[in-house]
Amino acid sequence: MSEHDEKRTLNNPKRRRFMQLSATAAAVGAALGTGLTSPSAFASGKLGYPEKEQLTFGFIKLTDMAPLAIAYEKGFFEDEGLYVSLQAQANWKVLLDGVVSGSLDGAHMLAGQPLAATIGYGTKAHIVTPYSMDLNGNGITMSNSVWAQMKELVPHNNGKPVHPIGADSLAPVVEQYKKAGKPFNMGMVFPVSTHNYYLRYWLAAGGLKPGYYNPLKGDTSGQLGADVLLSVTPPPQMPATLEAGTIEGYCVGEPWNEQAIVKGIGVPVITDYEIWKNNPEKVFGLTSEFVSKYPNTSVRVVKALIRAGHWLDENNNANRLEAVKLLSKPQYVGADAAVIAKSMTGSFEYEKGDVRKVPDFNVFFRHDATYPFYSDAVWFLTQMRRWGQIPTQQPDSWYFDVAKKVYRPDIYRRAAEALVADGKFKPSQFPDFATETGFKPATDDFIDGVTYDGRKPNEYLTQFDIGLKGKETV
Repeated sequence: MSEHDEKRTLNNPKRRRFMQLSATAAAVGAALGTGLTSPSAFASGKLGYPEKEQLTFGFIKLTDMAPLAIAYEKGFFEDEGLYVSLQAQANWKVLLDGVVSGSLDGAHMLAGQPLAATIGYGTKAHIVTPYSMDLNGNGITMSNSVWAQMKELVPHNNGKPVHPIGADSLAPVVEQYKKAGKPFNMGMVFPVSTHNYYLRYWLAAGGLKPGYYNPLKGDTSGQLGADVLLSVTPPPQMPATLEAGTIEGYCVGEPWNEQAIVKGIGVPVITDYEIWKNNPEKVFGLTSEFVSKYPNTSVRVVKALIRAGHWLDENNNANRLEAVKLLSKPQYVGADAAVIAKSMTGSFEYEKGDVRKVPDFNVFFRHDATYPFYSDAVWFLTQMRRWGQIPTQQPDSWYFDVAKKVYRPDIYRRAAEALVADGKFKPSQFPDFATETGFKPATDDFIDGVTYDGRKPNEYLTQFDIGLKGKETV
């Protein structure tokens, strides 16, 4: 336990009382042989006591880790009888390894990580997600020199670029690099990250090939046949890597796009909200073994996170400035509050001074943001197939089976119903669990207007000119 956590415990009467009750009940249970070892002063309804009270959760220094920070700082974890420590991780691989090994009980994860691990792409482990952490929150930033060339090809209105800006304006720049014999390099945060898939989607929609993976032949570069070479860079290192000239642009979560504006080294050209309106972003991941061994603990964790997400969005984002101050602390995101506030408070700065309202840039609760929809999982699997990470054709049923193995709306439902029983939420604030199928309605809210229906993954893939489909292989 860190010094910070020790002081927090000593100064919190509720936590001291809980620890006293737990110790007393454990002693009584041992004496009577009842197995009563983890009673909580905060039990609600029919939900049982947490089987494991002390937990360690990992995260990466991005603003969308906010639900974890808020659940901790506002005492929502403690309300569930959970004593949580939060630990920043060096990168997504280290974070996943920590969850798999058990040194972390759970973590803020890339949406693709539980899916990839479960199907054995990269690290093999059965990871599940009972909670979606947010919608949107990413951007694509280009270097000043590249943006200067793109800008000439982008339509303008009243002297400002018309958004969304497509990758078709980048294509001539990439062609110039090719003619000069120079690679056009861009950064993304991890091979199975949302950033990788949204960046690839944007590039392909503009006629640029982002390259393929071929795991059957041991190729994990994702650069086969590429016009634009994508490589991994940890989020906090994106601006420095861009400034060094190693990459010409990147896709990352906040605050690292707006940091480029502050440092004067690059220009965010598009947000992922403009690539896919209200796209799913991070998830909270746990091992399947953990949720089986500690079912009540798992539900209580989700309860606390739902409350945190709601707090972040309630009253038209009224709490966001307070959240920004918390996130700016070095143990969380550690960036200047002014930089974090740029996107967290409902606006986004593209070029210097070009600030536009984007109220849904970060969504943590509204639009059913916290519910783990199967159709979200299926979309990420289609992108793994599109770019070769899933190297061969799979039937639609395979996509559904994997989605249901990884996404756990049953755990979410127990948490939501417990919150309703607690009087903290109304049923109308959640999906109608009696009719909910886990699949969102078909949508064409993508930059290229292509319609996605999660019930028809293979049919969806046939709509793209660039990318694998049907029986195609690399």
